[in-house]
Amino acid sequence: MEYKADSITVLKNLQAVRVRPGMFIGDTSIRGLHHIVQEAVDNSLDEVLAGYCNKIIVIIHKDGSITVEDNGRGIPVDIHPEEKKPAVELIMTTLHAGGKFDHKTYKVSGGLHGVGISVTNALSKWLEVKVKRDNELYFQRYERGDKVNEVKVIGKAEGTGTSIRFLPDNEIFENIEFDFEILNKKLRELAYLNAGLYITITDERTNTRKDYFFDGGITQFVKDLNKNKNILSEPIYIRKENGIDVEIAMQYNDSYQSNIFSFCNNINTVEGGTHEEGWRTALTRSINEYIRKNNLGDIKLTGDDVREGLVAVISVKVPDPQFEGQTKTKLGNSNVKGLVSSAVYEYLSNFFEENPNIARSICNKSISAAMAREAARKARELTRRKGALDVGNLPGKLADCQEKDPSKCELFIVEGDSAAGTGIAARERKYQAILPIRGKILNVEKARIDKVFRNNELSTLIIAIGTGIKEEFNVQKLRYHKIVILTDADSDGNHISTLLLTFFYRFMPGLIEGNHLYIAQPPLYRVIKNKKSYYIRNDKELEELLNNIGRENVTVLRFKGLGEMDDDELRDTVMSTDNRVLKRITIDDALVADEMFRVLMGEEVESRREFIANYAKEAKNLDI
Repeated sequence: MEYKADSITVLKNLQAVRVRPGMFIGDTSIRGLHHIVQEAVDNSLDEVLAGYCNKIIVIIHKDGSITVEDNGRGIPVDIHPEEKKPAVELIMTTLHAGGKFDHKTYKVSGGLHGVGISVTNALSKWLEVKVKRDNELYFQRYERGDKVNEVKVIGKAEGTGTSIRFLPDNEIFENIEFDFEILNKKLRELAYLNAGLYITITDERTNTRKDYFFDGGITQFVKDLNKNKNILSEPIYIRKENGIDVEIAMQYNDSYQSNIFSFCNNINTVEGGTHEEGWRTALTRSINEYIRKNNLGDIKLTGDDVREGLVAVISVKVPDPQFEGQTKTKLGNSNVKGLVSSAVYEYLSNFFEENPNIARSICNKSISAAMAREAARKARELTRRKGALDVGNLPGKLADCQEKDPSKCELFIVEGDSAAGTGIAARERKYQAILPIRGKILNVEKARIDKVFRNNELSTLIIAIGTGIKEEFNVQKLRYHKIVILTDADSDGNHISTLLLTFFYRFMPGLIEGNHLYIAQPPLYRVIKNKKSYYIRNDKELEELLNNIGRENVTVLRFKGLGEMDDDELRDTVMSTDNRVLKRITIDDALVADEMFRVLMGEEVESRREFIANYAKEAKNLDI
């Protein structure tokens, strides 16, 4: 075929977005679906950052559409001098059209690429925009990115603002049903980051409504994160503007975990970046200098030492942020590191001098963490020697597989020797390994890292997996690309699963982020009728089956543990890739995950009692 000018396809208007949506929103799964909502919210947030908006309303409608409304200045509706179109139409239908490139309209912005709301429009079955300006209510409708009508006045209006309502296109997205919790978590977070901003989200499908307003901003954020924890002092709050707006709140508690959340222009930079690096450097330097000047100890602390038990929120507003890609997960501006570092160092140096009791409390905790780190180093070296690359040094109770390619290997972590015996007999020896855990493992939520290495069950697990933990974690050394927690379907099994999940979340989060961690879903019942067996995983499935096959001459057996299953049953229902059900563990929201582990596994009894009281009625199949 000849390659000539007529071979070139030109995608006009927003066609390119519809043809390659992943280039603009990452993917067309649930994440991408909610990303197009975020782009609409970002427009409202830009008005907040500019000082013209203090209210954002989000509504999920019964028809599946969603509205994002604000009381900002309203998108301009006058005719653009060059394009000869209303500004609102340009913004909705043209890539790289917006008021965020010259800093005249917006000093800082989250939607810095200028493609946000136009991409939302392109990927919607329909979108309607209403603008309140000059006492008039303007309206325009679009379908799959193309305008249906010209901008027109449909009534009078009081005040100013913009309302955008759209229905995601089911030709683009795998699922167009919005998840209330995903949106609720994000909006609550934004309310914390913008003191004085009122945000409400309503779900008309379930008559659910949440209202957020935090006058204390990120200081209130860290207080709420430390709720029910034993704190060492009130939050330390740092605010400075020097080309960029730096805002930091931090508060220590007596736990052994740190929780650091960083943001740039209201965007959660989950991979950190230069703003977080600057803060870390200054924090470590400030505490080390205070210890040296006040002769509190002959020790040099690391970053991990000074961050033990620390909850911190770092928020910066940057005129020209440089993110890694459209997903915006890591800040790259080199100048931000120095600006944040100098602001934090200057403030903390003065704060420690003026508050010696607080300073000494923080320093003593950090020194204690350093001593535990040294103990952990010795235990870690012992673990390393035990886990040398020689296969002969792998844990004796590990029934390893024959395959040497980690991408083809699976590790099943089972509860006790009895289940291990059944698992070894049921497994596919070529690529499935079995590691028994004896009893309930150490609750790492209440333990420092040195205790982790001294714990036989956990040190065995660390050696078997091969990656190391914490800052030494290296996914390239992972010996099994699929790690499966396989415990009994009773309360003890659930407890062990939670302990293991807490360990992986705190010490090997890379396994979760890399989609390597799973929980097996063994059957809870065996139903027998006419010599035929059915394996059922929950009460709902049991009820459906009994309704289908009838209840006469039926025997229902409930498995109390994996030890009650024979080899064939375990192989067919749990180990076989054809029939098994595995639940992949994900961290969709670090804040909620951290809160859940803290409540269920932490020191505070009151919060756990409150959780039990709230959810006791939902509990089933308790072993009492």
